[in-house]
Amino acid sequence: MTDIPLDRIGVIDTTSAAAKAHVRARYGSEARFKAYGLAAIAFAALFLVVLIADIVFKAVPAFTISSLQLEVPVAGNVVNPNGSSDPIVIGRGDFIKSIREGLYALFPEAAQDRKSRKVIQGLLSNGAADDLRRQVMAKPSLIGTTVATDLLLSDDADLYLKGVSAQRHVVAGTANATASGATGKVTIFTDANVFATELQLIKSVMSRNADELGRQAERASANVADYERQLAAARAAIAAAQAAGDTAAAGTAQSLVTKLETDVASLKAQVFDLTGRAKTFADRFAATGGSENLDPTLPSLLVSINGGIVRATSVGNDRIEGDVLVALTSAATAKAADWSKIVIDTPEASRKITDAEIAILEKLAEKGLVRSSFNWLFFSTGDSREAELAGILSSLVGTIYTMLVTLVLCLPIGVLAAVYLEEFAPRNRFTDLVEVNINNLAAVPSIVFGLLGLAVFINAFGLPVSSPLVGGLVLALLVLPTIIITSRAALKSVPPSIREAALGIGASKQQAVFDHVLPLAMPGVLTGTIIGMAHALGETAPLLMIGMVAFIVDVPQGVTQPATVLPVQIFLWSDLPEVGFQAKTAAAILVLLAFLFTMNGLAIVLRRRFERRW
Repeated sequence: MTDIPLDRIGVIDTTSAAAKAHVRARYGSEARFKAYGLAAIAFAALFLVVLIADIVFKAVPAFTISSLQLEVPVAGNVVNPNGSSDPIVIGRGDFIKSIREGLYALFPEAAQDRKSRKVIQGLLSNGAADDLRRQVMAKPSLIGTTVATDLLLSDDADLYLKGVSAQRHVVAGTANATASGATGKVTIFTDANVFATELQLIKSVMSRNADELGRQAERASANVADYERQLAAARAAIAAAQAAGDTAAAGTAQSLVTKLETDVASLKAQVFDLTGRAKTFADRFAATGGSENLDPTLPSLLVSINGGIVRATSVGNDRIEGDVLVALTSAATAKAADWSKIVIDTPEASRKITDAEIAILEKLAEKGLVRSSFNWLFFSTGDSREAELAGILSSLVGTIYTMLVTLVLCLPIGVLAAVYLEEFAPRNRFTDLVEVNINNLAAVPSIVFGLLGLAVFINAFGLPVSSPLVGGLVLALLVLPTIIITSRAALKSVPPSIREAALGIGASKQQAVFDHVLPLAMPGVLTGTIIGMAHALGETAPLLMIGMVAFIVDVPQGVTQPATVLPVQIFLWSDLPEVGFQAKTAAAILVLLAFLFTMNGLAIVLRRRFERRW
């Protein structure tokens, strides 16, 4: 053993102030790095929570549905004029007419007016008679009797009752109130300034409207100035072109001048209109008069009194003037506890449901006829043009068919390809080229596979457009590289000793791979397959290219029938302007996320259940 001189042995300094400061700095750096990592995770988790919360909040209205519980007289001469006993013939009867007659009986005064009847009819969905029709078809003996049934309300009425389309609040009366009549135009007098709060609300809205219109007028004025500068430049260009004798350039500049003059005139008219409206609101806000007239651009005020509803057209501190929307039973004085104010903050011009429809809904709710229940239609019906009738069943079934086709194709092909490349293929330039291309295909944009499916499967092979068969073929091409790569990684993870032991006891190469290596690699293979399928489940672009963007109402009965899938259904609904479809979009996203979480959870379970630690 060689002796090392003592003077060559380094001395480690651990006691000086500099050494201690260095150690503290190192520990501090590690603590900061850990804090940065935790902060990044917390930041990402916060964004995820906000995103999920936003989706859930928007989706909640889609999971409930509002309906009207009503006793409907089922007259034989209306639903079954021929006296047929065939349920199919009975189902073709005019059930909606029976429903309307039942509704008119609740509002006999309104039923005498055509406009009021139209308001009542507008509260019902196009599918309002479906429940009654099913009951009578199942039991024809109900014809001629009165049947209790649930009538689906329209989307606008449903959203109002959920507080989505209009913000409302009900305020109980605080003084005695007296109406000057029971129908037509009436005045409601009170013993105190009970409408002062509503009058102040209207004044504040006028002030906000004046400010907003003023800002719009300023932006329009700025556009006018910009257009006038362009107009001056265009006129100068005309003069320069004429001086140079360039008639073509002069003609082009003249066309531009004509267009700019039209735009400037239109913008000036817009500025004049906006300025005038802003001044009107500002003057009304500054006025100190005792009352204010209401119009569709201001909040609505309804007064429920003596069994009827009055819409205010003019509001003062102690009285209102208005139109009777639901007839009063009398003009007697109502005590403070016997009447109420319904304030709708959203102006009538900014919502689809009218004050007249709201008045009918409020009376129906007061009678206890309106109920909210879980929206089973969302899961049991296909797509519809009406938001309250639209469901995800057709897209859900289409998704299942498409995923089945994808799984049947990509699992055996992907696993066998991985087994061949990893266990049997010779190492040469050809196999290296195949491996490189497989890795490259995993990074190809998904829409390219859609173009390939359109060109090959539809145009060349003539397979049905918008069918789960073509969708499954396209998604199988998309998922195959992922499954091959993950399956090869799972095969590599099996220790070589397994192969050697199998070969050592006389097994062939094929027996060693399929009887020993592949079963041990199967958890990783299944995990990769499920992750690939989850990836395919969320794809939209390739399916749009093969026509699965079509409006599909009926539930597909096979892989060759027209269908759509959940991601495409979400895409279609997200492009619609109705508020009801916005809620349906968020609800469908939640269903899709539930599928994805389930598939990824299944992959985790399989990996933990069958994974071997070597």
